[in-house]
Amino acid sequence: MQTLLKEKLWAFIVHNNPELMFNLQEDYSVTNYLDSKVKDIMPLAEQLLSENRPGYVVEELCLEQMTEELKPSRYHYLLSILEEEFTDDYERLRESGTLTYEVVNLIAYCKDIFDGYGFNTANENDRELRYTAIGQVHEYLS
Repeated sequence: MQTLLKEKLWAFIVHNNPELMFNLQEDYSVTNYLDSKVKDIMPLAEQLLSENRPGYVVEELCLEQMTEELKPSRYHYLLSILEEEFTDDYERLRESGTLTYEVVNLIAYCKDIFDGYGFNTANENDRELRYTAIGQVHEYLS
């Protein structure tokens, strides 16, 4: 169960939070991070298993809990802005193979905006946040 949870958590991070993936790899702390997250969730997993919940349900509930703080994805948020508002730049970056790298850089560039708005699932559709982020992306690309 622990190995499966680590694999699922890592896959989630790679797909939704590549900035975290790069940081963990750079610090050589991938294993420590995954071990810590899975260790913290194991009491819940054991409780659910003792309630005879199916394995796939236990995995899903544990993954949901472990990834709660990683949502919403700043990466996907900025990626969608690039794709929708800056189509030519999006295509150019995609074709050159630097799209992920540049979106990760954009996350750092937009950090103050995300922090200032307290970016979360409740406000990820906020118009003002989106327009502010669009302005920041435009500035970054210029």
